[in-house]
Amino acid sequence: MCGRFALNAETDEMIQEFVAAGGDFRDWRPRFSIAPTNKAPIVRELLNDEQLERRLEFAKWDFPRSPYSTAKGPSINARLDKLTTTWAGPLASTRCLVPMTGYFEWVGPKTDRRPQFIHRARAVATSPLLAAAGLYKAVETDQGHELRFVIITDEGRDASGEVHDRMPVFLTPDVWDEWLSPASFTPASRASATVAEARARKESALEAITASGIAVAKTLDYYPVDKKVNNVRTADPFDASLVERVG
Repeated sequence: MCGRFALNAETDEMIQEFVAAGGDFRDWRPRFSIAPTNKAPIVRELLNDEQLERRLEFAKWDFPRSPYSTAKGPSINARLDKLTTTWAGPLASTRCLVPMTGYFEWVGPKTDRRPQFIHRARAVATSPLLAAAGLYKAVETDQGHELRFVIITDEGRDASGEVHDRMPVFLTPDVWDEWLSPASFTPASRASATVAEARARKESALEAITASGIAVAKTLDYYPVDKKVNNVRTADPFDASLVERVG
């Protein structure tokens, strides 16, 4: 996990939920299947003229790999237990939220993969929107400036753990400010007080998202959906029936 998710929310819903300024979302429509290398909204904070600005922006779900990496395929997930090593660079100051209304996992043998849709249970939901912890990077491409992101994952718990051994780290609203803050976990100077302060902020943020992820996991539920979502090439991302219960 996570290899596919849904975000069937309108732009205004996301802006209101995350108290964010909108980017260029003229082409956005609610999507019921977002796959690796697709573009999706992320929430990030920037410091502009000493003013903190929270923005909702498009980013590609495929974090750029090191030129020395031998891994194949898109880079879509970052393990929570490797954030301070493998992901130390983006963890320092380019943290984001990835809005979603649920994600897909599959159960059963390879010859009969049965998709499950994992989402917030209605009985506990004040909002169907979930906010996964993510990391992003701004890159230059042939098409110009582009944002890329990954979703942070941890061990599967509760309903999620019944379907897969990994799940996104979802954050409660009380953690958003601390996680999104553009203040770097890498100290600006080597002064011991500055280093200690940066280390303390990083440890606090990691403890907060870990606890939040465990808490949100308790609010999730899942149900089976149609196998037509299995094939990313033929599944219509705008087809609402992709997230409807079957059986």
